Amino acid sequence: MRILICGAGQVGRGIAERLANEDNDVTIIDTSPALIQSVTDTLDVRGIVGHGSHPDVLEQAGARDADMIIAVTFTDEVNMTACQIAHSLFDIPTKIARVRAQAYLDPQWRNLYSRDNLAIDVIISPETAVGEMVLRRLALPGAFEAVHFVDEAVIAMGIRLREDCPVVATPLKQLSELFPDLQATVVGIVRAGKLFVPHSTDQMLIGDDVYVIADRKQSERVLGLFGHEEKPARRVVIAGGGNIGMYVATKLEERYGRSVHVKIIEQDRNRANYIAEDLKRALVLNGSSLDRELLREAGAQDADAFVALTNDDKVNILAAVLAKHEGAQQSFSLVSSPDLNPVLENLGIDTYISPRAVTISSILRHVRRGRIRGVHPVQNGEGEILEAEALTTSPVVGKALRDAELPDGMRIGAIVRDNRVFIPDGNTEIRPHDRIVIFALNGLVKEVEHLFRVSLEYF
Repeated sequence: MRILICGAGQVGRGIAERLANEDNDVTIIDTSPALIQSVTDTLDVRGIVGHGSHPDVLEQAGARDADMIIAVTFTDEVNMTACQIAHSLFDIPTKIARVRAQAYLDPQWRNLYSRDNLAIDVIISPETAVGEMVLRRLALPGAFEAVHFVDEAVIAMGIRLREDCPVVATPLKQLSELFPDLQATVVGIVRAGKLFVPHSTDQMLIGDDVYVIADRKQSERVLGLFGHEEKPARRVVIAGGGNIGMYVATKLEERYGRSVHVKIIEQDRNRANYIAEDLKRALVLNGSSLDRELLREAGAQDADAFVALTNDDKVNILAAVLAKHEGAQQSFSLVSSPDLNPVLENLGIDTYISPRAVTISSILRHVRRGRIRGVHPVQNGEGEILEAEALTTSPVVGKALRDAELPDGMRIGAIVRDNRVFIPDGNTEIRPHDRIVIFALNGLVKEVEHLFRVSLEYF
């Protein structure tokens, strides 16, 4: 597959790395010679220095033969223009643009992105995607990761096992015997920093991070079984009133009304006044989230959750640590730079949210071949959770799973058939139109695409 990527920042580079590792023909464009040099020195991609929305640059990058363009520069207008030129001049079949400004995303302007106007096939909004991720974590505070699949019928959760976990040192095959009506599968375990797909005889240990795929209706039961009885957050303090913080506060008010109490700390006075006028019930405090007196005034010591969502990683991390020290039950931090990952583990913060990972996940679902409908990377890309649809032409259809020759390092976690979620076993036979949620280690994505391939269709 020939793919053009406009923008060599964190997201563009991350997408290029993933796609190049899967043997796609990738060309990346950026106005910065230093970024292009860095990318081409470390990745098997072609680099072009230039403006991603200029026709001559796109032509030089191979737009006439490209299957897809992914525009993720820092400027919305450049991204949209690049997609329009890719359509009008080069007839590139699939066009994906990252758009941040909420003014472009208002539902009343949805016709803007039709083929007759701006010919963009997929709009990716990082603020909305990250905001929804935060809201899922607030609803399920016992999980350090929570992602929905199959129209929210299935949930994939990352859960850390503590000393009070009742199922540690229990072979996985015994879980189904002890809890026969439990609709959940342990599909991945991180132990001592290494991710692996467990076998039925493996046991979970204290300190493990486990990935579980389950019927969403049983998510709280699953968390309880793994030793997490935390209740959904109802007293929430948000550091940062930018697009993401505003989105989270607005949705909390809309979804939970007076049962949730939200306070926002915003450094910029003008912005603080704006969001105070726009929100209905949230209390807005003007000042620094690193000011301990202000944290106490905001009620961090009594908060169910403190969520740091400023545009500064270091402020987010320090504020989350301070809030936890003050007594917040849970602290979440937005961390954009992957360079900080090595120092994050022992800081006492409960959850880290990566806008880069969320955006890459949103884009990858539209790049996969076959009926791959959803993709979410885990453990810094060492594994992926994917949602696939089985069609009549898929090699796995009509076979019992034990006969399907599934590769080691891949586990089917759940199947949705006729709007019913069930956990498969070796006797389960996959049928056409089944929606399947799969966990796979990095390097097995092509195997998954092969199992669910359908002619030469791209998504």
